[in-house]
Amino acid sequence: MSVFMIFRIAFKSLGRNKLRTALTMLGMIIGVAAVITVVALGQGAQESIETQIRAAGTNLITVNAGNFNMGGVRQGQGASNTLTVEDSRAIRHEILGVQFLAPGVNTRAQVIAGNQNWQTRIQGTDVDLPLIRAWPAKYGGFFTPQDVSSAAKVAVLGGVVTETLFGEEVDPVGQIIRIRNQPFKVVGVMTKKGQAAMGEDQDDAIFVPYTTVQKKLSGQQHINNITISAQSANQVGNTADQIAMLLRSRHNLLPGDTDDFMVRTLEEMASVRSEATKTMRALLASIAGVSLVVGGIGIMNIMLVSVTERTREIGLRLAIGARGSDVLLQFLVEAVALSLVGGAFGIGLGFGVSNGLTRVLEWPTFVSPDAVAVAFGVAAATGVFFGFYPARKASGLDPIEALRYE
Repeated sequence: MSVFMIFRIAFKSLGRNKLRTALTMLGMIIGVAAVITVVALGQGAQESIETQIRAAGTNLITVNAGNFNMGGVRQGQGASNTLTVEDSRAIRHEILGVQFLAPGVNTRAQVIAGNQNWQTRIQGTDVDLPLIRAWPAKYGGFFTPQDVSSAAKVAVLGGVVTETLFGEEVDPVGQIIRIRNQPFKVVGVMTKKGQAAMGEDQDDAIFVPYTTVQKKLSGQQHINNITISAQSANQVGNTADQIAMLLRSRHNLLPGDTDDFMVRTLEEMASVRSEATKTMRALLASIAGVSLVVGGIGIMNIMLVSVTERTREIGLRLAIGARGSDVLLQFLVEAVALSLVGGAFGIGLGFGVSNGLTRVLEWPTFVSPDAVAVAFGVAAATGVFFGFYPARKASGLDPIEALRYE
């Protein structure tokens, strides 16, 4: 019997009971849709993490003021005032893996420009920040080392601040803004960078020399953070460890004492998000696996029922010369067809669910061609696996006994 005839008989048999065929495919549709959704969520989350890492900067290490502990009462991150400008200078000169470094002093203030005002983050920093964050200016430029040493009243605006105070596509370089009733000259506007890895809007900020914040806005002598770029990606972990050791030594911390600072790398932030993503993917993968197993069992049950219903037909075919391999192939084709058609509908449903999650819940998703190929492969493998036993049973029937079957 030709292969074409076997396929024709198989599809004709499936078409006789359209409702039963559709219900049999339902488990496969749900399973494949779950597979597509799992892969889309996983790849979307991974792409989101990589995008945020690229946006944050290259080989980034951050040092933040840490806990403050007095009498057993822990004040939390940022409460310590032991992080100083001298610490940042020591890191720059004593740690070989450091390429760029910028101490930071942060505050918030109401900013006024003409008849407009806006409350935003005032980020005191150093001239290396654009190099660390790979962040070009849209208008003008960043402030200079002379501005830092003289605590000059100059400001570089983020995109959100610029649009709020001056309007869209307006170059405010040379304009005067007031921060806590003190005039600052705008020397530049940064390009838009979007949300940071920790969730804050990087464009809703004004950048000024850290010395200006210390001396003319906040009056504090310590710094809140140090932003560092390692010389290469494979040196990030080692450089972070060396920084931690240096700061413990400078802060006279004994073995067993809690750090009064926090050293973080983007790899750590990414690993936290990756672990959360893995948990979600494992949960959805288990749902997909159960759905595929249920769908496969449904296919096997229906094929066994089909073998029983068509026993006389099988016996007649065997009696007039059909080989057992022909019957085996016919039932395997039916099982695989159920799986592949269900898989095709499942892929469409998976695309729909993925787009729905992106639009409604704003979860990043990405369906790659590899995911579609994997889904088709899984559907075909499920059909072969669960269809083999009924097909083998059909091909092993005795023609005489099958013809006598009532």
